[in-house]
Amino acid sequence: MIKTHPRGFTLIELMIVVAIIACLSILSVPHLMKTLAKAKRSEAYLYLRAIAQAQKVYYAEHGRYTATLNGPEGLGWTPEGFYNYTYGFAGSQEGVGHFIGKYETPASALSAAQISDNGFTIAAAGRIYGDTHDILTIDEQGRITLVQDALQ
Repeated sequence: MIKTHPRGFTLIELMIVVAIIACLSILSVPHLMKTLAKAKRSEAYLYLRAIAQAQKVYYAEHGRYTATLNGPEGLGWTPEGFYNYTYGFAGSQEGVGHFIGKYETPASALSAAQISDNGFTIAAAGRIYGDTHDILTIDEQGRITLVQDALQ
């Protein structure tokens, strides 16, 4: 009598493989989320540099900096497309002195931003990871500072 071995996997073997894949997935999700948050932060770097450049052009033409990002006597700057962070100055009108991004971070999170005739600090704030705001600033020297890190 010839014995034949059944081909394929048993149900137990398949369940063990699925359980191992599930465990590996659970371990990798937090790392993936942090990586995605870092990618979103790169948007803030890009827009802050663009605003700072627009401020330098405005300063060259008018001899002072302005808190008006868009509108009369302003920079004429608006963020393009979909954006995650809130940009600008706290206490200003939305669409003029600040722009609220997809995560709807309130303009009050922009309290680190300040402006004078001879200098500026512009802020970007967003909840890209967890419940803490990620807050970045750029000054007239082009120095970007991470005021509050949401990834820690």
